[in-house]
Amino acid sequence: MARGAGQGAPMKRSLLLLPAGLVLTIFLVVPYLDIGFISLHPSSATAPYAPGFTLRNYRDVLTNDYLLHQIAVTLWIGFCTTSATLPLGYIVAWSLTHASGRARAIQQAMVISPLLVGIVVRSYGWTILLGNNGVLNRATRSLGLTKSVIPLMYNEFGIIVALTHIFLPFMIIPIADTLRTADPALVLAARSLGASRVSVFRRVILPLSGPGVQSGCILVFILSVSSYVTPMLIGGMRVKTLPMTVVNTLLDAFLWPAGAAQALILSACAIAILVIFLKLWPMKWNRL
Repeated sequence: MARGAGQGAPMKRSLLLLPAGLVLTIFLVVPYLDIGFISLHPSSATAPYAPGFTLRNYRDVLTNDYLLHQIAVTLWIGFCTTSATLPLGYIVAWSLTHASGRARAIQQAMVISPLLVGIVVRSYGWTILLGNNGVLNRATRSLGLTKSVIPLMYNEFGIIVALTHIFLPFMIIPIADTLRTADPALVLAARSLGASRVSVFRRVILPLSGPGVQSGCILVFILSVSSYVTPMLIGGMRVKTLPMTVVNTLLDAFLWPAGAAQALILSACAIAILVIFLKLWPMKWNRL
């Protein structure tokens, strides 16, 4: 009886994972397979794709310097946004973890409340702040700090600032969760052994929060490289990212196979960077 019960436990766990597996298959695997199928067909003027098989759509992307530059810009914006949200998110997560009572509730509400507002609205808010005649430029001119317009918008800087604000909660929440679940006895033990506050943070707290940092970086990077609305509004079409080109290719030019190939190549580049990040992560962490 005991052996039968032991054999039934893995089966029950598999059944519990079945709904999640179905959701991932339906909403992630199947759409990617469909996109890959479309990308391997010639374009058509009267249908989503024409009959036949071709790799020309991928060749056109990989041999186009303009599209390769857009891929580089997109990945660079994702890297800068992740790098900016990490220290800011860690500071807020640390404060959120060590707050108590009403202060924690207020901070949690402040972190989550931006998620209740659409990305379009928040992006338009940043256009009001960063525009050539926006709040910041008018304030600097009124205070006599500058007489000319400070280029805060229609460039990569403005896009990174807006994306940092928009995706900051996705960095804060995972880090706060890992800090909240860390055993405080480990910190007390390190302090009792004579470790300084900096050493405790570097050798105890930071490694314990590593899974949250890792999850936050992955989330923010993926969301940043796939962002469309914010780069379009803040960049003003002067900074072209590949998601913007994909949308134009699909909806304006109606070249579904070409747009599908562009999207898959960007996804492959982002996945490759994440794989390198995950491979290097333990090596870097162990040297702390």
